[in-house]
Amino acid sequence: MATTMRNLRRLAATGRAAASFSTSTIVRRHSILPRALYTASSYAPQPHRFSSHDRITGGRSCVGCNLSFSTAAATELPPQSDKNYVPNDVVLYQYQACPFCNKVKAFLEYYDIPYKIVEVNPMNKKEIKWSDYRKVPILMVDGEQMVNSSDIIDKMHQRMHPDSVSEDAETQKWRRWVDDHLVHVLSPNIYRSPSEALESFDYITTKGNFSFTERLVAKYGGAAAMYFVSKKLKKRHNITDERKALYEAAETWVNALNGRHLGGSEPNLADLSVFGVLRPIRELKSGKDMVENTRIGEWFTRMESQMKPHRDTALQSS
Repeated sequence: MATTMRNLRRLAATGRAAASFSTSTIVRRHSILPRALYTASSYAPQPHRFSSHDRITGGRSCVGCNLSFSTAAATELPPQSDKNYVPNDVVLYQYQACPFCNKVKAFLEYYDIPYKIVEVNPMNKKEIKWSDYRKVPILMVDGEQMVNSSDIIDKMHQRMHPDSVSEDAETQKWRRWVDDHLVHVLSPNIYRSPSEALESFDYITTKGNFSFTERLVAKYGGAAAMYFVSKKLKKRHNITDERKALYEAAETWVNALNGRHLGGSEPNLADLSVFGVLRPIRELKSGKDMVENTRIGEWFTRMESQMKPHRDTALQSS
């Protein structure tokens, strides 16, 4: 019974981590809460300091979706001079439904960077036991570990564009908005009702790396737990009407667009961040309602068309 309860707590936490669909840490900033339902996806917005290499420092991660800094994340990468930089071996350790993992995937796919996916089992995380970082996303680039979604994107972008100037203030602002506001709106929406919570966990467990038994326990136990947790998240973030909050966030983003994308004729890093975070909910009821009731659908479709098909590094080298 004790083992079952521990698994239920982990799986409920996984639901938040996998969907992000997370919020602030309840006890302590950057802490992992292994005994609480909030364990996997607690996250607290952090002050952002900008430098030429590490402009968005509060990069987000899951299993967390728990923000935590690693020495690997803080280490600056050596400058590169190759404007056509393409790494030879890229491996993404992820949860399929994790929005922060999807931010990284959107970046890789937009820039047509081949990468291998390793789906992490959220129960034992055996696939990342080799790392001190214990959360996803982790991106291995030619044997070098990168962590925290925003840090990963910044470092990869800097390598690809070594001579580029610092990111403009507008892009910085909207990337912060994604991590500090948009993700908080998602959880109360995807777990809004028992049926939506079950739908969300059906997606999470179908796409994730679960054994048959874990999948069953997660789908029903996790959905029930997260339905109640989402009510606390809604209250904590002063959300009275979760759908209205989601629609307002979508319209706020559309109003900010500069033509076809925030970046103008082509997506910039803010476009990729918003798209990545929203992509996991697109086929859920909350995502369908968002597209049907706001103007975001046209932009979302354009972004989908900009993504290159995923090319597996293992297939490329075989």
